[in-house]
Amino acid sequence: MDVRRRLGDIVFETDTPAARAFDVALLWAILLSVALVLMESVASVRASYGGTLRTLEWIFTGLFTVEYVVRIVVARRRLRYVTSFYGIIDLMAIVPTYLSLFLTGSQYLVVIRALRLLRGFRVLKATRYL
Repeated sequence: MDVRRRLGDIVFETDTPAARAFDVALLWAILLSVALVLMESVASVRASYGGTLRTLEWIFTGLFTVEYVVRIVVARRRLRYVTSFYGIIDLMAIVPTYLSLFLTGSQYLVVIRALRLLRGFRVLKATRYL
């Protein structure tokens, strides 16, 4: 239990260098993921690179899923995180890709991941400007 909390404090709090580095890497991953979805919406790009773009999308979805599960595991109050603004946004960021297995066209809802960029405001201490 103590290791779980320590991991959460190191990685998910923005006050440590490791947490800041993790948040910056996460922001880049979110930006790249959204860019992939936007590129896939262009017919000529999709025709040439559709398979690669879908593979990369699944890789990002896998990474975001692991991150979401780890956040739940290390949270001191799991239900509070899951029902929090960021918890709901994190879930909404991964669900569309899984839905695309059953519903055609739902993969374009992945653009919701852009909302995760709100974490960047927290990282940059810019929440007062929201």
